Amino acid sequence: MKKLLKSFKNEQEFRPTFLGILVNPYFIVRYNILKGIKKLSLDFNGGRLLDFGCGSKPYKSYFKVDEYIGLDTHNSGHPINDENIDVMYDGKKIPFDNNSFDYIFSSEVLEHVFDVNETINEFNRVLKINGKMIITSPFVWGEHEQPYDFARYTSFGLKKILEKNGFEVIQYIKSTTYIETVFQNLTAYLYHSIIPKGLRTLLTLILVAPLNLFGIFLGKILPEDKTFYLNNIILCKKITNKK
Repeated sequence: MKKLLKSFKNEQEFRPTFLGILVNPYFIVRYNILKGIKKLSLDFNGGRLLDFGCGSKPYKSYFKVDEYIGLDTHNSGHPINDENIDVMYDGKKIPFDNNSFDYIFSSEVLEHVFDVNETINEFNRVLKINGKMIITSPFVWGEHEQPYDFARYTSFGLKKILEKNGFEVIQYIKSTTYIETVFQNLTAYLYHSIIPKGLRTLLTLILVAPLNLFGIFLGKILPEDKTFYLNNIILCKKITNKK
């Protein structure tokens, strides 16, 4: 039984179905990131893709590309021994030639990059003209993977950074409403700071899950406000070379 529960929890970590709300305290944030990626990845067909900051490549199956290359770094705030990394990154130069990729995907990584313009400029270099890119990045979320957590970005800030580095934003999604954001941060606080580790599985089911569900319900019935949201989810394309 414990093995089945552990397997179910692992499956629901990054790609939660609605039943995942029972075991995933971060259901609201993860479900909405997944929903945005699934929607935007429909434009990624054939060709070669770079997953920048790939980790375990949890979203690989949503990209119908010919070649999927995962890149990551040793300088992260979490162990990488069990992750599915193809190429290691030195933190400065992506180890591929100019115009090597048709697509780039990077999820929840830019907050861990100290010089974001340098990194976006590298994305421009290795991506072909008119190549497409999906980025997700938090706007409201607690510090994590310390000490490699450097920034949060508004929708206006990220758009300016992308345009400055030769990209055109095609579609921009703010992942959650104001009230959903409040409830997800409340449940994350309860899970991390209040609930004892030995009771987390049980209390996620009987306390955290109902609160997340109530937050989702309120998000549906209250006036929509997306000035306070969890994640930026962006589809853009390279329109000029940036030196």
